[in-house]
Formats: sequence, C-alpha cells, structure tokens
Amino acid sequence: MHPVVNHLIQLQELALIRDEQKVAAQGQHLQQLDASIKSMTGKLPTDTRIMYERLTKRDPIVVSAISDSHCSVCGMRLAISFIQSVRQAREVLACPNCARMLYYPESRVRTVTKAQRRTAPRKVGISRFSSHALMIPRLAATTKDEAIHEIGMKLAEEGFVDNGEKLIEEALRREAILSTAVEHGMAFPHVRGVEGGGLALALGVSENGIDFGSATKGNKTRFIFFLAIPVAASAFYLKLLAGLTETFMNPDNRKALLVPQDPEALWKVLVKVTRSTIK
Repeated sequence: MHPVVNHLIQLQELALIRDEQKVAAQGQHLQQLDASIKSMTGKLPTDTRIMYERLTKRDPIVVSAISDSHCSVCGMRLAISFIQSVRQAREVLACPNCARMLYYPESRVRTVTKAQRRTAPRKVGISRFSSHALMIPRLAATTKDEAIHEIGMKLAEEGFVDNGEKLIEEALRREAILSTAVEHGMAFPHVRGVEGGGLALALGVSENGIDFGSATKGNKTRFIFFLAIPVAASAFYLKLLAGLTETFMNPDNRKALLVPQDPEALWKVLVKVTRSTIK
C-alpha cells in the first residue's frame, strides 16, 4: 500500500471515531481526536491534503478499497490495468467516478448475504441485520479480548461473516486506537469496510461485567454489541449507534437484557426495547 494512502486510512479512521464519540460517548475524547486529526492532516502532501479536505466536505469516506474489480464505495467497475497500478502502489490513484483514493486490500472480511424468501414477512427494525442466532445471554469471556473473540466467532459460526479470525483481528486493532466502551455498561466493538452483504450485529451480555479499558469511571461493560459494517452501511451505522445508545440510557431496558437465559428470550427483549428507537 502506498504510504500516503495508509496515512489517509488512519486519518479517516480517526475522523469516523470522532463521529462515534459525538453520537455515543457525549464527546469525551473530542479535543484529543481533533488535535490528532489536525496534526495528521497537516502532514499530508499539499495536493493530497487539498483533495482530502474537499472530499470530507461531502462524505467522511475518502479512501476506498477495490472489491471484485469495483470501487467498493461507488461501485464503478475499474479496468484491469488500472487495478494493477493501484496494487503496485507507486502513486496515489483516485476512482475515476467518485474521486476517492483507492487501495488494493490483500484480504478482507466478507459478510454473507442470506436471501429472504419472497413469502417471508418484511423485516423491520433491528431484525433487518441481526437475529436470535447472534445473541449470547451469558458470555463465558472475562476479558475484553476474550469477549470480542467469543462474539466475533459467533458471527462466523452462524454464517454472517466468512472469516471470524480476521474479523476479530480487525476489531482488536480498532479497540487499540480508542476503546468503544461508553457509559451505562455498553461497548460497540466493530469492523468497518467489510465486503458484500449488509450490516450484521451480535450481542453478548456479561453477567459480572468486563473491563473494556474505557474512560467511564471504572464501570465495567456488561452489554457488548459487535458490528460488521460494510462501506455502504457506514452512514446507517451511526444512526444505529444513536438508537442503541438512546434505548439503553434507560436503566429499565438495561435490566431487561440481564434477565434472559437463552438466545431466543434475549432476542425478544432486544427487539421489543428498540422498537421505537431503531427504524
């Protein structure tokens, strides 16, 4: 990967984390993130910095992976010779259609699209991207890394992603930048830029709580929402994050998640309490 593109990917990640903080964490780390973003932006070559600043005015996603010969953001099919040039990484190349800067990933997690029967009722709310199969009412994990591994493997075992180990690796890399734990015992570990399919969400509940390394006054994390986020769902992810945060600010809703002993019961609670906050 071209070093400037690698720099841009890190910068883009910080900008997306800043958006998450605004939505779910009451802006706890905004000053620190703004300073890092300003510093990294200033280190870009002048022409790249101008392009970056222009692109961020319309969308937070300024760097796009090539997926199946297409720009993964706008979907434009790219010429084989152009793809090879991106892969060689001798210069920074932009998508001819959307102008986002491109890179060629050697491996990425892919979500698995599960076709819905035409006779099946239309899914609404949180059921559009989750299911009872992704509920873990009693996590065995006692550490952050173990929890992410346990829930990440559940996503793979149930056929929602194709590579559980890669998913876990990417989620831990994201956690190393800044913990996804927020107030009220919640955490939102996630992986962005997943290929194909739609957004997938799994929930694990820890009865005793887990130290997620957060800056939430030493409170342990009990409700861990793990998300695999395709590029196309980046904007919706923030709406989902806001909806979950709003739902579980209510202590009664948090208590309700602690009661179920089996996945089906936990799923019913999750669907019920998010009915008005996640459309």
